[in-house]
This record gives sequence, C-alpha cells and structure tokens, in this order.
Amino acid sequence: MSDSAVDVAENSSEDKFTAEIPENEELLDSALGEVSGVEDADALNLLDQDEPSEQIEDPEIEAIKQRVKEMEEEAEKLKEMQGEVEKQMMTSKPTFPTVEEKMEMDARSVHVGNVDYQATAEELGQHFHGCGPINRVTILCDKYSGHPKGYAYVEFTDKDSVTTALALDESLFKGRQIKVTAKRTNKPGMSTTNRGFRGGRRGRGG
Repeated sequence: MSDSAVDVAENSSEDKFTAEIPENEELLDSALGEVSGVEDADALNLLDQDEPSEQIEDPEIEAIKQRVKEMEEEAEKLKEMQGEVEKQMMTSKPTFPTVEEKMEMDARSVHVGNVDYQATAEELGQHFHGCGPINRVTILCDKYSGHPKGYAYVEFTDKDSVTTALALDESLFKGRQIKVTAKRTNKPGMSTTNRGFRGGRRGRGG
C-alpha cells in the first residue's frame, strides 16, 4: 500500500471519530437535561407535598399560642383578684374599741329588760325614738339557739337622751312592762356573772 493511501485512510478515520463526538455530546447534554428536568419535577412535587402540611401546622400553632395567651391573661386576672381580696381583708379587720371608747358608748346607752321575745330592733327603736337620735339597737340572742334573751341595749347619739330614756322605765312595750336602766361598763377582769367561791371548799359539818 502506498503512503498516500495510508494518509487517506487515517484522515478518513479521524474525520469519522471527530464527527461522532459532536453527536455523543448532544446525546449527553440531552440526557443530562432530561435527568435535570426529572429532578426539578421531583423537587417541585416534594414542595407541593410539603405545602399542605405547613398549612395544617400553622393553624395548630396559632391555636396553641392563642391558648397560652389566654391562660396568661387568666393567671394575671386571678393574681389581681387575689390582691384585691387580700387588700380588703387587711382593711376590713375588726377593730375593737378601747376601754375609754367603750365607756363613752355605754354612757350614751340604756339597758332594756323584759323585752318581748318576738320584738324587733326596729320596733324597740320606735318605742324610744322620742328620747333622741338613736345610733343602734341591739337585741341580745343566745349564741347556741339564736333565740332572744329578753333584753336589749339602746345606744343614743348623746348622753342627754339617756336621762329621757330612763323615764320610760316600767312603760308598756308590746304588752309587757319593760325595765330601763343605765348601761354599766364591764371593766377588764371584772365580771358580774363571776360568782365563784373564795377561800376553798367548805367541809361538811363545819
């Protein structure tokens, strides 16, 4: 074979090889494009699948947040209410009058005995209304049964009314003759009902 024939054969094989390369590159690019397209489509599908779950989770999270907020508000209200109750308890503590104040009130009061058991404080106050302004009328009741004991106290605004009220002693109130006396002040440590024995027990026959 001549040299010229060898050159021609080599050139033709080179041309064939170089000619096939572009075709292979195009096929490769096309294949890569298809793969890329499939991956993009799968990614979009995954995103589309994630969106509904996000839409479901968002309302649930918002509901939880709202509930937590409501609980915090309720706790704050309870705290405020507790503070108000404690404040009222502190300001409404019962205060007892001093001995001097008690004596001053008693000096404006009268003791009324033999009071009808069915009588009311309003009725008794009406009986003494002509004596002067009245602060309050107290009908004593048994602490166990709650029944009236048959006597009461009438407290006036001023001491002068006591003198006028004493004039109603032995007057008739609801068909009963009442006993009106000036109220006495019980001093601390002294009791009119304390009738205990002094000096020990007595022996028999002695």
